Amino acid sequence: MAAINRDPSAAPHADRNDTVLAAVLFTAAACIALLTDEGRRPDAVGWALLLAGHVPLARRRHRPLLVFCLVAVPVAGFHALDHNHSAPVPATMVALYTIASTGTVRRTLAVGAAVIGLGLTMNALTNPEGMGELLRITGWVVAVLFCGIDVRYYRQYVASIVERAERAERTREEEARRRVAEERLRVARDLHDLLAHSITLIGVQTSVAAHVLTADPERLDRAAVAKALDDIAETCRSARGELRTTLEVLREQDTPDARGPLPGLHGLPDLAEAARLAGARVDLSVRADDVPPAVGAAAYRIVQEALTNAVRHAGPEPSVRVEVHAERGALRLAVTDDGTGPDPDGIPGFGLVGMRERARSVGGTLDAGPRGGGVGFEVTAVMPTPAPPPVPAAPLTTVTPERDG
Repeated sequence: MAAINRDPSAAPHADRNDTVLAAVLFTAAACIALLTDEGRRPDAVGWALLLAGHVPLARRRHRPLLVFCLVAVPVAGFHALDHNHSAPVPATMVALYTIASTGTVRRTLAVGAAVIGLGLTMNALTNPEGMGELLRITGWVVAVLFCGIDVRYYRQYVASIVERAERAERTREEEARRRVAEERLRVARDLHDLLAHSITLIGVQTSVAAHVLTADPERLDRAAVAKALDDIAETCRSARGELRTTLEVLREQDTPDARGPLPGLHGLPDLAEAARLAGARVDLSVRADDVPPAVGAAAYRIVQEALTNAVRHAGPEPSVRVEVHAERGALRLAVTDDGTGPDPDGIPGFGLVGMRERARSVGGTLDAGPRGGGVGFEVTAVMPTPAPPPVPAAPLTTVTPERDG
């Protein structure tokens, strides 16, 4: 089966195997010529023609049609001299099989018709009354040709199965690589949002504490310093909890829900309060309650990054307005401030890129840029919220009361 399934042109040791096959076939032809039909044993010319008809088979895979012609010419002369007609039959059939199993159907049928016509002509010249011999020759030629065509189609079928399996394996590997890349990008976005937000708040709160300590050492406001330090500690605790949740994704990949609880719109008040502690005046308006978890998480991260950018770049005590509202089939959010915006000469970060990726991950869009008039910065996003599938209504059941009697 391995020899049948394999492409004959790509088989290992093809020339060596064909040379051995030619030698075996010539040996068989010699035995047939010596052991059967003693009255038609070949003479010296017959032996030479018989050998010449087998030698080309050693290269049968490279030029099948040429090899068949080189086999047919001496075999035809062998038959014309009326030697043992059975001796060269195996070599002729092998040459025909090679054409049928490696060539096109049209060429195979053309060669088969030529061989049958040549056989009929030779039989008419050497044995005009041998109708049984005529039918036997035709039957063998047709059988060998159809066998070769069938093997050829079977090889094509096996090759197509192997190709589909390899393509499916490549597709699985590409899908696995794509998922790994997406998960890596998601973790990178989470870490960026978490660390940028937390470190920015800690920096601002530390500046407040340092200002209180150095502004008037003789009239130290211990309550203000304690509150700033408490805010720093609370920010560190929140960042540590979110960081632990994010790292669990990398450590516990086999858990049913390795991502942990997703943040959502319910966490927006905490973000606003953290920004207020950092010195921003935040006006939060949320008019949405039932949104998909992925959309809620994307909105949370976008607002978090926008507030972080406002605290970092909008100047001292910026005024920030956050509006999140749901409409039919979409969730809209806008974060605007009245600050100076990012420094155009500063080193660009990944904040805006991350926000756009967050929006695209749920099929939404995001725009960010300076507000009209050149004062302030604005981030707007629109994310679709597919409606949940309708719950099928319970079937109505009709109860027929039993009647007495």
